[in-house]
Amino acid sequence: MLLTFFFFVLLWHETVTWGLKNGVLHNSIWLEQAAGVYHRESRKGKYQLTLKEAKVVCNYEGGTLATYKQLELAQRIGFHVCAAGWLSGGRVGYPIVKPGPNCGGGKTGIIDYGHRVNKSELWDAYCYNPHAKQCGGVLTDPERIIKSPNFPDEYEDQQVCYWHIRLKYKQRIQLQFLEFDIEDDPSCLSDYLEVYDSYDDLLGFVGRFCGNKLPSDIISTGNVMTLKFLSDSSVTAKGFQLTYKAIMPSTPASTDQTEDSKSEINYTVS
Repeated sequence: MLLTFFFFVLLWHETVTWGLKNGVLHNSIWLEQAAGVYHRESRKGKYQLTLKEAKVVCNYEGGTLATYKQLELAQRIGFHVCAAGWLSGGRVGYPIVKPGPNCGGGKTGIIDYGHRVNKSELWDAYCYNPHAKQCGGVLTDPERIIKSPNFPDEYEDQQVCYWHIRLKYKQRIQLQFLEFDIEDDPSCLSDYLEVYDSYDDLLGFVGRFCGNKLPSDIISTGNVMTLKFLSDSSVTAKGFQLTYKAIMPSTPASTDQTEDSKSEINYTVS
């Protein structure tokens, strides 16, 4: 009986810490569309928005600045972003699911900077739009094609898409881009596709892509990756089509290899 209770406590702890959605535990940070909350930067880059500008960004996309409570609810189901942003009422904070020394000081929950006296301080923004066009899902197949909404026709405005790829333990994920055409922007802050390598949730950002240049193949360091596609309220394009495959590190051919050659990892499709 005591053992059963201890197991339940552990399972509940994991559920609260990582988030439970559709019966699937997610040790990932990318469930923001479930709560209607999402993170936005300025088109000039990170930490470039005053409170007034943050409101404009959210309103432009059909939403509003998220309240502290809305951000808190999103964090409870797994929303984790290591970037402080404006909230409704001039508050600043960010949501942490997985504690780490480089983000949140080892704490979880909402890292709260409180109500800012100087509304011209520069931060990011947390927007709330429960009516954004949502897409994506949790993918566990060993091989699959992912397309932007409506592909090969143009995607729509205000898309918020997350594809969370989770494969078997020790497998790696190879992304191969087949077609790519997203609104071009020097900083890729209008429409973009982001790739996250979730082997380490705090250091998992791989890259942000836009324009029509085909990105190079990407191989994960673990068995989890997340793709985030976001479009603003103006200008669309054809979108993208890519495929992912499960791969495994191959066994070294010989024990006589040098230490340098042993450190190199080769991959084979599984």
